[in-house]
Amino acid sequence: MTEVADRFTNGFDAAVVEAWIADDPDQQTATTLANILAAAKDGDEAARADLKDRFAGPLTFGTAGLRGEIAAGPNRMNRAVVIRAAAGLSRFLLDTVGEGFTVVIGCDARYKSSDFARDTAAVVTAAGGTAIQLPDQLPTPLLAFALSHLQADAGVMVTASHNPPADNGYKVYLGKRPLLAIESDPAAAEAGAGAQIVSPADALIAEQIAAVESVASVSRAESGWECLDDTIVETYLERIDALNVSSSADLSIVLTSLHGVGASVAEAALARTGFTNLHPVPSQQAPDPDFPTVAFPNPEEAGALDESYALAREVGAELIIANDPDADRFSAAIPDSSLAAGYRQLSGDEVGLLLGEDIATRLAQGDHHTDHAGGVSPVFANSIVSSRGLAAAARSHGFTATNTLTGFKWISRVPGLVFGYEEALGYCVDPAAVRDKDGISAAVTFAALASRLKESGSSIDAELDRIRNRDGYFATAPLSFRLEDVSLIASAMAKLRENPPMTLAGSPVAEVHDLSQGYEGLPPTDGILLLSESNTRVIVRPSGTEPKLKCYLEVVADPEGIAAAAAADQRAVAAAGISLTTTSASASLAPALKERLTSISSELKDFFGL
Repeated sequence: MTEVADRFTNGFDAAVVEAWIADDPDQQTATTLANILAAAKDGDEAARADLKDRFAGPLTFGTAGLRGEIAAGPNRMNRAVVIRAAAGLSRFLLDTVGEGFTVVIGCDARYKSSDFARDTAAVVTAAGGTAIQLPDQLPTPLLAFALSHLQADAGVMVTASHNPPADNGYKVYLGKRPLLAIESDPAAAEAGAGAQIVSPADALIAEQIAAVESVASVSRAESGWECLDDTIVETYLERIDALNVSSSADLSIVLTSLHGVGASVAEAALARTGFTNLHPVPSQQAPDPDFPTVAFPNPEEAGALDESYALAREVGAELIIANDPDADRFSAAIPDSSLAAGYRQLSGDEVGLLLGEDIATRLAQGDHHTDHAGGVSPVFANSIVSSRGLAAAARSHGFTATNTLTGFKWISRVPGLVFGYEEALGYCVDPAAVRDKDGISAAVTFAALASRLKESGSSIDAELDRIRNRDGYFATAPLSFRLEDVSLIASAMAKLRENPPMTLAGSPVAEVHDLSQGYEGLPPTDGILLLSESNTRVIVRPSGTEPKLKCYLEVVADPEGIAAAAAADQRAVAAAGISLTTTSASASLAPALKERLTSISSELKDFFGL
């Protein structure tokens, strides 16, 4: 009984922990785990709970690759887990491509990122593959670009994007050859080449990872992999040159990388397209894995742009550009004297609408590069949780638009894609070169739009009004519940499925769609869509990368309603003896739409009780 009690300590198997420690190639994590095990055996309840969580199972490998806290144990990000992942990926590539497969490897500046990248190169090389390692601390879009540019079989990017400092991750992309081996439809392989993995590739790689018996069984080369120099960065920048976007008028821009790896590439990309009036945020430009000036290194989070606002006020900036730490996302803010900060951060849906309208306009005029992915008719795409405004704008120009599941692993696969976006600040303006979201090329394209509008005497707000007056006003707002107890997320989804709300901001709910059963031809996914009689839409889903329940709210005013509201404003102002020469969708309807969004948000908070 004593032996059994010593082995099984409150839910974890001490022998399994000891075996993991013996197999760990990192002395630091091995020692840490040994100390926790000793404390657990001595009766430390916190240590026991810690071990139980670390050994609850292996860190799940799926369509987002791996992502988790950097620490010892199979349910964490560490060298032992990464070496197993690299071995599984290599075995998958051997099965599908054969010896001589090629893997491009990149990493950001987070803790252990360079170690994880080198471990991957060592495993790939020993397995008979060709490992090509990018220079350290480059943005994720550079990895996606290099994969397609070098026609590699796979790409690995070590990054946790905008997650908290304690995390790291392992994104996997596939080239055409392995996809041709596993896809029954060659067109699907073509569409997915260069993109992040989806089913069935994720499951096949996961099976190979699970079959790795131990780190000790994995061969690792001491050298032999190729290390690229900064020429790959110059080649990427030359591709941005080919986008046919540039500065039309001097524009003062504040730029922040939020302590990530995008600063030098973003500055170079902007400068070579004519944007030289740049003001980097000094405290946030150098890579720093602690992200000391922000609570969360995510431009979406409250407070993330505070230092940018302060510098923008000081220099009188006309535009703020913020990249997330791995620079695959970008956020924009514009002057707004009505706000205390002096600037208004545009939503992801607003930026997506503006970029989509810009690309559709230039495509229709023949001013846009036509090297779009797939070689078929141009298509615009966004994730289903993003606004319906892009589809309306695309239709106004005679182009096709489509919805996808959430994530660029789906958006980037759309045949004929010329532009895709998701509301979480992800935009793809050059899918033929980067089959993923790219916060650098998107930022340059947006800056070019802002400068053209300035040159013509217009503005970002005026452009939004013009589009809305034509297509309708699609107002959106996010609502997220960050939950330490992730079981509450499943409970909330179950409650929504069993007894959904009957109304949204006073409008009866006309349709309820369980996205896990599929919707409008999309694959099943965990989510619920509610649509009211007033065309108000709410989508609720668990986050794929964070412990969050996410709600996406959208209310709509059609062009006739906008015109009526503007006319009413005209009459009211004229009655007061004031001249009004323009009608503004924002000025006329924004308060009412915002009130409806606020009402729906309150209703959902009450409904979930979170």
